[in-house]
Amino acid sequence: MNLLCLCYEYPPIGGGGAPACEGLAEALVRQGHQVVVVTSKMKHLPAFERRQGVDIHRVRCLRRRAHHTTAFELATWCVTALRKATELVEEGHFDLIHAHFILPGGVVAHRLSRRSGLRYVLTAHGTDVPGYNAHRMGALHAILRPYWRTVVRGASAVTAPSRFLAELVRKPSGVEPVVIPNPADLQTATPRARHRRVLAVSRLLERKGVQHLIEVTPRLPPDWEVVVAGDGPYLPRLRRQAEQLGARVQFLGMVPREQLPELYASAEIFTLPSSRENFPMVLLEAMANGCAIVTTRGSGCEEVVGDGALLVRPGRPEELLDALTELIDNDVARRRLGDGSRQRVHQFSAPVVAAQFERLYKGIIAAPETTSDADAALA
Repeated sequence: MNLLCLCYEYPPIGGGGAPACEGLAEALVRQGHQVVVVTSKMKHLPAFERRQGVDIHRVRCLRRRAHHTTAFELATWCVTALRKATELVEEGHFDLIHAHFILPGGVVAHRLSRRSGLRYVLTAHGTDVPGYNAHRMGALHAILRPYWRTVVRGASAVTAPSRFLAELVRKPSGVEPVVIPNPADLQTATPRARHRRVLAVSRLLERKGVQHLIEVTPRLPPDWEVVVAGDGPYLPRLRRQAEQLGARVQFLGMVPREQLPELYASAEIFTLPSSRENFPMVLLEAMANGCAIVTTRGSGCEEVVGDGALLVRPGRPEELLDALTELIDNDVARRRLGDGSRQRVHQFSAPVVAAQFERLYKGIIAAPETTSDADAALA
């Protein structure tokens, strides 16, 4: 198959959706398919490169930050991405369009589909879904909801990484998404002695809950350190909070992806105390490297870890402290959870996930053009 992938974020740009897109694209190439990606360009990146067999076209837009963007910046990407994608379709043969993020990727896919007749698949990632990140995107979704619904209903299939996110897509659209997880990067570091370290890796936004980890840090044993890796608009506030509390927190900033396995492997405990997630890649990466995990109930985090982690309610620092203390005090429990994580994560490996998408694609391509739902694709 020849696949045109639309994703405004692709490594080294972006958060969790970007490595999910990359992992799927590279796995599909390894399975013998051709994948062409249209994504965003920033000054330090080439307009075109082939990486791991994937053709990556980066188009100019007004994006200023690698790990955070605005609605206006997304709109500028839609214009240039549609132009480039149209050129690619006119120059070559594609069997299907796969757009990551209903907004903005789905907008480009919908317009391109109407021009070319190519069918498209959508993958939702979170902020592109009404109700997922209402405090940040609520007004925009309210304005765009009629067109958002049109884009979703025009897709031959919609996928979501978790049942939690699938339900958020279904409610306003009436479309039943296919649940296919994000592919896990199973790259691991060479085993070595772990530090007495609680690690958090995240794009630093308020909903990620790192402020709750900082709040409880002064009450952790003094021989344990807390390390936070990542960047984002919430970082200055987190630094101020740590300083005001006298919390022993080491902020690493953005860590290159190739260095993350070693960082995960250095920590006894990994935590993501987020209030809302779809299917976080950082949990998959921490699981692959055998961390004991503390995360939150009620969204995609729980679906990723299953019973292989300690779960707390979002926004409850006392519960987070209790869970961390339980693992800090119990070497056996930490090892048990770490070993369980390593075993569980293999069901989310890139080849397994890519095979699920391959089946979906083939069903759509084989189905009559009047068929627009995923039932025929999965038959």
